Amino acid sequence: MNNREPKWSLKAQISHPPNERRSANYQPTTWSYSFLQSLKNDNADLLYKDKARKLEDEVRSVINDESKEFSTILELIDDIQRLGLEYLFKKDINKVLDRFQARGGCKVMSNKSLHVVALSFRLLRQHGYQVSPDEFRNFMDKDGNLEERFKKDEKGILSLYEASFFSFEGEFLLDNAMTQTRTHLNNLIKNNSDISHALELPLRRRMVLSEARWYIEAYGKREEVNPLLLELAKLNFSMVQSVLQRDLKEMSRWWNNLELAKHLRFSRDRLMECFFSTVGMAFEPQFSRCRKALTKVASFITTIDDVYDIYGTLDELQLFTEALERWDVNAVKDLPYYMKLSFLALYNTVNEMAYDTLKDNGEIIIPHLAKAWGDLCKAFLQEAKWAHNKSTPSFEEYIENGWRSVSGTVILILAFIPYSITINS
Repeated sequence: MNNREPKWSLKAQISHPPNERRSANYQPTTWSYSFLQSLKNDNADLLYKDKARKLEDEVRSVINDESKEFSTILELIDDIQRLGLEYLFKKDINKVLDRFQARGGCKVMSNKSLHVVALSFRLLRQHGYQVSPDEFRNFMDKDGNLEERFKKDEKGILSLYEASFFSFEGEFLLDNAMTQTRTHLNNLIKNNSDISHALELPLRRRMVLSEARWYIEAYGKREEVNPLLLELAKLNFSMVQSVLQRDLKEMSRWWNNLELAKHLRFSRDRLMECFFSTVGMAFEPQFSRCRKALTKVASFITTIDDVYDIYGTLDELQLFTEALERWDVNAVKDLPYYMKLSFLALYNTVNEMAYDTLKDNGEIIIPHLAKAWGDLCKAFLQEAKWAHNKSTPSFEEYIENGWRSVSGTVILILAFIPYSITINS
Protein backbone atom coordinates (compact mmCIF):
# COMPACT_ATOMS: atom_id res chain seq x y z
CA MET A 1 0.00 0.00 0.00
CA ASN A 2 1.36 3.41 -0.88
CA ASN A 3 -0.07 6.52 0.82
CA ARG A 4 2.24 8.94 -0.95
CA GLU A 5 0.27 11.37 -3.10
CA PRO A 6 2.13 13.30 -5.82
CA LYS A 7 3.09 16.72 -4.53
CA TRP A 8 5.22 18.66 -6.97
CA SER A 9 7.81 18.14 -9.62
CA LEU A 10 11.47 17.80 -8.64
CA LYS A 11 12.15 21.09 -10.41
CA ALA A 12 9.52 22.90 -8.37
CA GLN A 13 10.67 21.26 -5.16
CA ILE A 14 14.31 22.30 -5.38
CA SER A 15 13.61 25.82 -6.60
CA HIS A 16 12.38 27.02 -3.18
CA PRO A 17 14.83 28.92 -0.95
CA PRO A 18 16.18 26.51 1.73
CA ASN A 19 14.57 28.39 4.64
CA GLU A 20 11.15 28.75 3.10
CA ARG A 21 8.42 26.43 4.34
CA ARG A 22 6.72 24.70 1.47
CA SER A 23 3.09 23.79 0.93
CA ALA A 24 1.55 21.14 -1.30
CA ASN A 25 -1.84 22.87 -1.09
CA TYR A 26 -3.64 19.70 -0.11
CA GLN A 27 -7.41 19.94 -0.11
CA PRO A 28 -9.21 19.46 3.22
CA THR A 29 -10.70 16.05 3.84
CA THR A 30 -14.19 15.54 2.45
CA TRP A 31 -14.97 13.14 5.32
CA SER A 32 -15.56 15.35 8.32
CA TYR A 33 -15.45 14.05 11.87
CA SER A 34 -19.09 15.02 12.47
CA PHE A 35 -20.23 13.17 9.37
CA LEU A 36 -18.37 9.96 10.25
CA GLN A 37 -19.70 10.06 13.80
CA SER A 38 -23.24 10.58 12.50
CA LEU A 39 -23.24 7.22 10.71
CA LYS A 40 -26.09 5.17 12.15
CA ASN A 41 -25.16 1.61 12.96
CA ASP A 42 -27.97 -0.92 13.25
CA ASN A 43 -25.68 -3.64 14.70
CA ALA A 44 -26.59 -5.90 11.79
CA ASP A 45 -23.76 -8.29 12.73
CA LEU A 46 -25.66 -9.11 15.91
CA LEU A 47 -29.18 -8.76 14.53
CA TYR A 48 -28.75 -11.21 11.63
CA LYS A 49 -26.23 -13.55 13.25
CA ASP A 50 -28.51 -16.56 13.76
CA LYS A 51 -30.27 -16.26 10.41
CA ALA A 52 -26.95 -15.95 8.58
CA ARG A 53 -25.53 -18.99 10.34
CA LYS A 54 -28.52 -21.08 9.25
CA LEU A 55 -28.11 -20.00 5.62
CA GLU A 56 -24.37 -20.62 5.85
CA ASP A 57 -24.99 -24.22 6.90
CA GLU A 58 -27.36 -24.76 3.98
CA VAL A 59 -24.85 -23.40 1.47
CA ARG A 60 -22.09 -25.48 3.03
CA SER A 61 -24.08 -28.66 2.48
CA VAL A 62 -24.33 -27.80 -1.24
CA ILE A 63 -20.58 -27.16 -1.54
CA ASN A 64 -19.78 -30.52 0.05
CA ASP A 65 -22.31 -32.49 -2.01
CA GLU A 66 -20.04 -34.97 -3.83
CA SER A 67 -22.87 -36.12 -6.07
CA LYS A 68 -22.74 -32.86 -8.00
CA GLU A 69 -20.45 -32.37 -11.00
CA PHE A 70 -17.25 -30.46 -10.42
CA SER A 71 -18.23 -27.84 -12.98
CA THR A 72 -21.37 -27.03 -10.96
CA ILE A 73 -19.46 -26.77 -7.67
CA LEU A 74 -16.73 -24.65 -9.25
CA GLU A 75 -19.37 -22.23 -10.53
CA LEU A 76 -20.76 -22.08 -7.00
CA ILE A 77 -17.31 -21.40 -5.53
CA ASP A 78 -16.78 -18.57 -8.02
CA ASP A 79 -20.12 -17.02 -7.05
CA ILE A 80 -19.29 -17.39 -3.36
CA GLN A 81 -15.99 -15.61 -3.82
CA ARG A 82 -17.42 -12.77 -5.86
CA LEU A 83 -20.24 -12.29 -3.34
CA GLY A 84 -17.67 -11.74 -0.58
CA LEU A 85 -18.42 -15.00 1.22
CA GLU A 86 -15.17 -16.92 0.73
CA TYR A 87 -13.94 -16.30 4.28
CA LEU A 88 -16.97 -18.22 5.58
CA PHE A 89 -16.22 -21.31 3.48
CA LYS A 90 -12.43 -21.44 3.19
CA LYS A 91 -12.07 -24.97 4.56
CA ASP A 92 -14.93 -26.25 2.42
CA ILE A 93 -13.54 -24.65 -0.74
CA ASN A 94 -10.05 -26.05 -0.11
CA LYS A 95 -11.55 -29.49 0.49
CA VAL A 96 -13.38 -29.39 -2.86
CA LEU A 97 -10.34 -28.11 -4.74
CA ASP A 98 -8.13 -30.76 -3.14
CA ARG A 99 -10.52 -33.41 -4.37
CA PHE A 100 -10.77 -31.79 -7.80
CA GLN A 101 -7.00 -31.55 -8.22
CA ALA A 102 -6.51 -35.14 -7.02
CA ARG A 103 -8.81 -36.31 -9.81
CA GLY A 104 -6.89 -34.47 -12.51
CA GLY A 105 -7.93 -30.85 -12.16
CA CYS A 106 -8.09 -28.98 -15.46
CA LYS A 107 -7.15 -32.13 -17.38
CA VAL A 108 -10.47 -33.79 -16.61
CA MET A 109 -12.19 -30.69 -18.01
CA SER A 110 -10.45 -30.85 -21.39
CA ASN A 111 -13.66 -31.93 -23.10
CA LYS A 112 -15.65 -29.18 -21.43
CA SER A 113 -16.28 -25.63 -22.57
CA LEU A 114 -13.68 -22.87 -22.68
CA HIS A 115 -15.46 -21.24 -19.76
CA VAL A 116 -15.22 -24.31 -17.53
CA VAL A 117 -11.54 -24.91 -18.29
CA ALA A 118 -10.67 -21.24 -17.71
CA LEU A 119 -12.69 -21.12 -14.50
CA SER A 120 -11.02 -24.29 -13.23
CA PHE A 121 -7.58 -22.89 -14.02
CA ARG A 122 -8.29 -19.56 -12.33
CA LEU A 123 -9.65 -21.07 -9.13
CA LEU A 124 -6.77 -23.54 -8.82
CA ARG A 125 -4.13 -20.87 -9.45
CA GLN A 126 -5.85 -18.48 -7.09
CA HIS A 127 -5.74 -21.02 -4.27
CA GLY A 128 -2.11 -21.97 -4.81
CA TYR A 129 -2.39 -25.23 -6.74
CA GLN A 130 0.11 -26.18 -9.43
CA VAL A 131 -1.66 -26.11 -12.75
CA SER A 132 -0.34 -25.76 -16.30
CA PRO A 133 -1.88 -23.42 -18.89
CA ASP A 134 -1.27 -26.05 -21.58
CA GLU A 135 -4.92 -27.12 -21.43
CA PHE A 136 -5.77 -23.90 -23.26
CA ARG A 137 -3.92 -25.15 -26.34
CA ASN A 138 -7.02 -27.19 -27.14
CA PHE A 139 -8.75 -23.91 -27.91
CA MET A 140 -5.94 -22.39 -29.98
CA ASP A 141 -4.88 -22.88 -33.59
CA LYS A 142 -1.34 -23.76 -34.64
CA ASP A 143 -0.32 -20.09 -34.48
CA GLY A 144 -1.45 -19.73 -30.87
CA ASN A 145 -4.55 -17.74 -31.70
CA LEU A 146 -8.02 -18.45 -30.38
CA GLU A 147 -9.88 -20.67 -32.83
CA GLU A 148 -12.55 -18.93 -34.87
CA ARG A 149 -15.39 -20.95 -33.33
CA PHE A 150 -14.66 -19.52 -29.87
CA LYS A 151 -14.50 -15.87 -30.86
CA LYS A 152 -18.21 -15.30 -30.22
CA ASP A 153 -18.26 -17.31 -27.00
CA GLU A 154 -18.71 -14.33 -24.67
CA LYS A 155 -18.71 -16.35 -21.45
CA GLY A 156 -15.70 -18.42 -22.46
CA ILE A 157 -13.63 -15.45 -23.64
CA LEU A 158 -14.49 -13.52 -20.47
CA SER A 159 -13.41 -16.47 -18.30
CA LEU A 160 -10.14 -16.88 -20.23
CA TYR A 161 -9.50 -13.14 -19.87
CA GLU A 162 -9.89 -13.35 -16.08
CA ALA A 163 -7.73 -16.50 -15.96
CA SER A 164 -4.94 -14.82 -17.93
CA PHE A 165 -4.28 -12.46 -15.01
CA PHE A 166 -3.03 -15.43 -13.01
CA SER A 167 -0.12 -16.03 -15.36
CA PHE A 168 3.47 -16.48 -14.19
CA GLU A 169 6.45 -14.79 -15.77
CA GLY A 170 7.33 -16.40 -19.09
CA GLU A 171 3.89 -17.97 -19.69
CA PHE A 172 3.52 -16.44 -23.13
CA LEU A 173 0.43 -18.48 -23.93
CA LEU A 174 -1.47 -16.63 -21.20
CA ASP A 175 0.10 -13.29 -22.09
CA ASN A 176 -1.10 -13.77 -25.65
CA ALA A 177 -4.52 -14.90 -24.40
CA MET A 178 -4.86 -11.71 -22.36
CA THR A 179 -4.17 -9.54 -25.39
CA GLN A 180 -6.51 -11.50 -27.67
CA THR A 181 -9.39 -11.79 -25.23
CA ARG A 182 -9.25 -8.08 -24.42
CA THR A 183 -9.59 -7.32 -28.13
CA HIS A 184 -12.48 -9.76 -28.58
CA LEU A 185 -14.26 -8.46 -25.46
CA ASN A 186 -14.05 -4.89 -26.71
CA ASN A 187 -15.77 -6.09 -29.89
CA LEU A 188 -18.45 -7.92 -27.88
CA ILE A 189 -19.04 -5.33 -25.19
CA LYS A 190 -22.25 -3.71 -26.53
CA ASN A 191 -24.59 -3.56 -23.52
CA ASN A 192 -22.97 -6.44 -21.64
CA SER A 193 -22.34 -5.18 -18.10
CA ASP A 194 -20.24 -8.23 -17.17
CA ILE A 195 -17.77 -7.51 -19.97
CA SER A 196 -17.57 -3.76 -19.32
CA HIS A 197 -17.06 -4.49 -15.61
CA ALA A 198 -14.21 -6.90 -16.34
CA LEU A 199 -12.50 -4.57 -18.81
CA GLU A 200 -12.64 -1.78 -16.26
CA LEU A 201 -10.69 -3.90 -13.76
CA PRO A 202 -10.11 -7.69 -13.67
CA LEU A 203 -11.22 -9.73 -10.67
CA ARG A 204 -7.70 -10.26 -9.40
CA ARG A 205 -7.23 -6.53 -8.89
CA ARG A 206 -10.54 -5.78 -7.22
CA MET A 207 -11.28 -5.27 -3.54
CA VAL A 208 -13.44 -8.09 -2.24
CA LEU A 209 -16.14 -5.92 -0.70
CA SER A 210 -16.46 -3.49 -3.61
CA GLU A 211 -16.78 -6.46 -5.96
CA ALA A 212 -19.34 -8.06 -3.65
CA ARG A 213 -21.44 -4.89 -3.65
CA TRP A 214 -21.54 -4.89 -7.47
CA TYR A 215 -21.96 -8.64 -7.86
CA ILE A 216 -24.86 -8.91 -5.42
CA GLU A 217 -26.94 -6.82 -7.82
CA ALA A 218 -25.60 -8.51 -10.96
CA TYR A 219 -26.11 -12.01 -9.52
CA GLY A 220 -29.64 -11.19 -8.39
CA LYS A 221 -30.67 -10.47 -11.99
CA ARG A 222 -29.64 -13.91 -13.27
CA GLU A 223 -32.21 -16.54 -14.17
CA GLU A 224 -30.22 -19.30 -12.45
CA VAL A 225 -29.76 -17.35 -9.21
CA ASN A 226 -29.51 -19.36 -5.99
CA PRO A 227 -31.89 -17.53 -3.62
CA LEU A 228 -30.26 -18.95 -0.48
CA LEU A 229 -26.82 -17.81 -1.59
CA LEU A 230 -28.11 -14.38 -2.57
CA GLU A 231 -29.87 -13.89 0.75
CA LEU A 232 -26.74 -14.92 2.64
CA ALA A 233 -24.65 -12.51 0.58
CA LYS A 234 -26.97 -9.61 1.37
CA LEU A 235 -27.05 -10.42 5.08
CA ASN A 236 -23.30 -10.90 5.20
CA PHE A 237 -22.63 -7.60 3.45
CA SER A 238 -24.81 -5.76 5.96
CA MET A 239 -23.12 -7.57 8.87
CA VAL A 240 -19.60 -6.80 7.65
CA GLN A 241 -20.57 -3.20 6.91
CA SER A 242 -21.84 -2.84 10.47
CA VAL A 243 -18.50 -3.95 11.91
CA LEU A 244 -16.57 -1.70 9.54
CA GLN A 245 -18.69 1.30 10.47
CA ARG A 246 -17.92 0.77 14.16
CA ASP A 247 -14.22 0.45 13.38
CA LEU A 248 -14.30 3.61 11.27
CA LYS A 249 -16.09 5.65 13.94
CA GLU A 250 -13.57 4.52 16.54
CA MET A 251 -10.65 5.44 14.29
CA SER A 252 -12.27 8.79 13.53
CA ARG A 253 -12.46 9.55 17.26
CA TRP A 254 -8.83 8.48 17.72
CA TRP A 255 -7.63 10.73 14.90
CA ASN A 256 -9.76 13.66 16.02
CA ASN A 257 -8.48 13.41 19.61
CA LEU A 258 -4.89 13.21 18.36
CA GLU A 259 -5.35 16.63 16.69
CA LEU A 260 -2.38 16.21 14.37
CA ALA A 261 -4.41 17.39 11.38
CA LYS A 262 -5.39 20.49 13.33
CA HIS A 263 -1.82 21.45 14.28
CA LEU A 264 0.03 20.23 11.18
CA ARG A 265 -1.82 22.17 8.51
CA PHE A 266 0.76 21.33 5.85
CA SER A 267 0.06 17.58 5.99
CA ARG A 268 -2.70 15.48 4.50
CA ASP A 269 -5.81 14.72 6.54
CA ARG A 270 -6.68 11.35 5.03
CA LEU A 271 -8.04 9.16 7.83
CA MET A 272 -10.90 7.82 5.71
CA GLU A 273 -8.64 6.88 2.81
CA CYS A 274 -6.21 5.17 5.18
CA PHE A 275 -9.03 3.17 6.75
CA PHE A 276 -10.47 2.21 3.37
CA SER A 277 -7.11 0.83 2.26
CA THR A 278 -7.10 -1.49 5.28
CA VAL A 279 -10.50 -2.83 4.23
CA GLY A 280 -8.83 -3.93 1.01
CA MET A 281 -6.20 -5.80 3.02
CA ALA A 282 -8.40 -7.44 5.68
CA PHE A 283 -12.14 -6.81 5.50
CA GLU A 284 -13.19 -9.87 7.51
CA PRO A 285 -15.10 -8.95 10.70
CA GLN A 286 -12.67 -10.77 13.01
CA PHE A 287 -9.77 -8.56 11.93
CA SER A 288 -10.94 -5.32 13.51
CA ARG A 289 -7.75 -5.08 15.54
CA CYS A 290 -5.63 -5.46 12.43
CA ARG A 291 -7.59 -2.79 10.54
CA LYS A 292 -7.29 -0.34 13.41
CA ALA A 293 -3.54 -0.86 13.74
CA LEU A 294 -3.05 -0.45 10.00
CA THR A 295 -5.21 2.68 9.90
CA LYS A 296 -3.03 4.26 12.56
CA VAL A 297 0.13 3.19 10.75
CA ALA A 298 -1.05 4.53 7.40
CA SER A 299 -2.12 7.83 8.95
CA PHE A 300 1.29 8.32 10.54
CA ILE A 301 3.11 7.33 7.35
CA THR A 302 1.12 9.94 5.44
CA THR A 303 1.78 12.65 8.03
CA ILE A 304 5.49 11.92 8.51
CA ASP A 305 5.99 11.64 4.77
CA ASP A 306 4.73 15.22 4.49
CA VAL A 307 7.09 16.30 7.27
CA TYR A 308 10.00 15.08 5.15
CA ASP A 309 8.75 16.02 1.71
CA ILE A 310 7.13 19.37 2.43
CA TYR A 311 7.77 21.14 5.68
CA GLY A 312 11.00 20.10 7.38
CA THR A 313 14.40 21.67 6.79
CA LEU A 314 17.29 19.28 6.25
CA ASP A 315 18.76 20.03 9.70
CA GLU A 316 15.41 19.41 11.38
CA LEU A 317 14.88 16.19 9.45
CA GLN A 318 18.31 14.93 10.49
CA LEU A 319 17.42 15.48 14.18
CA PHE A 320 14.00 13.91 13.73
CA THR A 321 15.47 10.82 12.07
CA GLU A 322 18.07 10.40 14.83
CA ALA A 323 15.37 10.69 17.49
CA LEU A 324 13.27 8.01 15.79
CA GLU A 325 16.25 5.70 15.32
CA ARG A 326 17.07 6.01 19.01
CA TRP A 327 13.38 5.76 19.92
CA ASP A 328 14.21 8.10 22.78
CA VAL A 329 11.56 10.43 24.17
CA ASN A 330 14.33 12.60 25.67
CA ALA A 331 15.35 13.62 22.15
CA VAL A 332 12.10 15.58 21.80
CA LYS A 333 13.60 18.62 23.53
CA ASP A 334 15.84 19.31 20.52
CA LEU A 335 12.98 19.21 17.99
CA PRO A 336 10.77 22.06 16.76
CA TYR A 337 7.16 22.10 17.98
CA TYR A 338 5.57 20.41 14.96
CA MET A 339 8.12 17.59 15.16
CA LYS A 340 7.57 17.20 18.90
CA LEU A 341 3.89 16.62 18.19
CA SER A 342 4.64 14.16 15.38
CA PHE A 343 7.24 12.23 17.36
CA LEU A 344 5.23 11.94 20.59
CA ALA A 345 2.01 11.01 18.78
CA LEU A 346 3.82 8.22 16.93
CA TYR A 347 5.84 7.17 19.99
CA ASN A 348 2.79 6.88 22.24
CA THR A 349 0.68 5.09 19.63
CA VAL A 350 3.34 2.51 18.76
CA ASN A 351 4.16 1.88 22.42
CA GLU A 352 0.45 1.38 23.09
CA MET A 353 0.35 -1.26 20.33
CA ALA A 354 3.41 -2.90 21.88
CA TYR A 355 1.75 -2.89 25.29
CA ASP A 356 -1.37 -4.60 23.93
CA THR A 357 0.82 -7.25 22.30
CA LEU A 358 2.76 -7.86 25.52
CA LYS A 359 -0.47 -8.05 27.51
CA ASP A 360 -2.26 -10.39 25.11
CA ASN A 361 0.58 -12.43 23.64
CA GLY A 362 3.51 -12.10 26.06
CA GLU A 363 5.84 -10.76 23.38
CA ILE A 364 7.99 -7.61 23.50
CA ILE A 365 7.90 -6.05 20.03
CA ILE A 366 9.04 -2.45 20.60
CA PRO A 367 12.56 -3.07 19.17
CA HIS A 368 11.07 -4.41 15.92
CA LEU A 369 8.58 -1.56 15.57
CA ALA A 370 11.16 1.11 16.42
CA LYS A 371 13.60 -0.30 13.85
CA ALA A 372 10.91 -0.38 11.18
CA TRP A 373 10.05 3.29 11.71
CA GLY A 374 13.71 4.25 11.94
CA ASP A 375 14.49 2.54 8.63
CA LEU A 376 11.52 4.20 6.96
CA CYS A 377 12.53 7.67 8.11
CA LYS A 378 16.12 7.09 7.01
CA ALA A 379 14.76 6.37 3.54
CA PHE A 380 12.63 9.54 3.70
CA LEU A 381 15.71 11.50 4.78
CA GLN A 382 17.74 10.21 1.85
CA GLU A 383 15.09 11.46 -0.56
CA ALA A 384 15.11 14.84 1.19
CA LYS A 385 18.90 15.03 0.81
CA TRP A 386 18.69 14.29 -2.91
CA ALA A 387 16.14 17.07 -3.33
CA HIS A 388 18.08 19.54 -1.17
CA ASN A 389 21.37 18.86 -2.95
CA LYS A 390 19.71 18.92 -6.37
CA SER A 391 21.21 15.51 -7.13
CA THR A 392 19.66 12.77 -9.23
CA PRO A 393 20.30 9.25 -7.91
CA SER A 394 21.11 6.36 -10.19
CA PHE A 395 18.32 3.92 -10.89
CA GLU A 396 19.94 1.36 -8.58
CA GLU A 397 20.28 3.90 -5.76
CA TYR A 398 16.69 5.02 -6.19
CA ILE A 399 15.30 1.47 -6.14
CA GLU A 400 17.44 0.45 -3.14
CA ASN A 401 16.05 3.37 -1.17
CA GLY A 402 12.60 3.32 -2.76
CA TRP A 403 11.56 -0.15 -1.65
CA ARG A 404 11.90 1.15 1.91
CA SER A 405 10.41 4.61 1.41
CA VAL A 406 7.17 3.25 -0.09
CA SER A 407 6.44 2.06 3.48
CA GLY A 408 5.59 -1.55 2.66
CA THR A 409 7.97 -2.94 5.30
CA VAL A 410 6.42 -0.94 8.13
CA ILE A 411 2.91 -1.85 7.03
CA LEU A 412 3.66 -5.57 6.77
CA ILE A 413 5.36 -5.71 10.17
CA LEU A 414 2.56 -3.83 11.89
CA ALA A 415 -0.11 -5.81 10.00
CA PHE A 416 1.37 -9.17 10.94
CA ILE A 417 1.33 -8.59 14.69
CA PRO A 418 -2.40 -7.90 15.26
CA TYR A 419 -3.30 -10.36 12.48
CA SER A 420 -1.32 -13.18 14.07
CA ILE A 421 -2.75 -12.43 17.49
CA THR A 422 -6.28 -12.66 16.06
CA ILE A 423 -5.49 -15.98 14.36
CA ASN A 424 -3.88 -17.49 17.45
CA SER A 425 -6.40 -16.23 19.99
